[in-house]
Amino acid sequence: MKIPRLLQFIVLVLIAYGICKLPQYLMGKPIPGSLILMYMFFAVVMILLVMTSTEESTRELFGPIKALVEDPSKALIRNIVFVIVPLVAGYLTYEQLKPSFEPPVELRSTHPAPPSTMKAFGKTYNLMTLENPYRKLEKEDPEKFKELVREGGEVYFQNCFFCHGDKLYGKGHYAHGFNPLPLPFQGKDTIAQLQESFVFWRIATGGPGLPKESTPWLSSMPIWQHFLSEEEIWKVILFIYDYTGNVPRAWE
Repeated sequence: MKIPRLLQFIVLVLIAYGICKLPQYLMGKPIPGSLILMYMFFAVVMILLVMTSTEESTRELFGPIKALVEDPSKALIRNIVFVIVPLVAGYLTYEQLKPSFEPPVELRSTHPAPPSTMKAFGKTYNLMTLENPYRKLEKEDPEKFKELVREGGEVYFQNCFFCHGDKLYGKGHYAHGFNPLPLPFQGKDTIAQLQESFVFWRIATGGPGLPKESTPWLSSMPIWQHFLSEEEIWKVILFIYDYTGNVPRAWE
């Protein structure tokens, strides 16, 4: 049984698209949509060039389309197609343009590069050597350390959980009022990748403290040094790492 030329064209285009999506399904590393669009453009052009290499093959390919448009006996099918095609096109367009709360990659980095020094609480801090003064108690005085973690939890739930959530997953009561969403602390791809000095800088200086390069950052983080003490910030950092089971990245 001979497969209609137009069906062959559709199948080949779908195969080309499937090949473009394979890296996502096999390795979890998707090809950017703009790159897939470019690949598909060249794939469709090449398929058309091959399938219209002769007049006979061209007629076989476009014959069904011509018949659909011109044949009076296909009026019902033609009307159905002319309704379905715009609806599908509209849906695909909507999927591309519908609002998203994900931060635009080209405008905002999740972990911007901190400055080498920062000013807060009337002092200047060297972020390249700054360490949490309470971290050493984790080994030297575990009971005292647990008490500091508990105090940090109180600070968190009095000030931070409204945005970052009671489970530290970035989905607090106010979270959906922001774009981009507050950063989640759960998982191994956020604070586990950071030194505590970085977290101290981000909390103390907030959104306005982010570097001017690559602006706008669209961060709603308050300047917490205006509301919390230095000790409270260090304690809440202890709590964030302890609650999520993460270990801060060490300078060495």
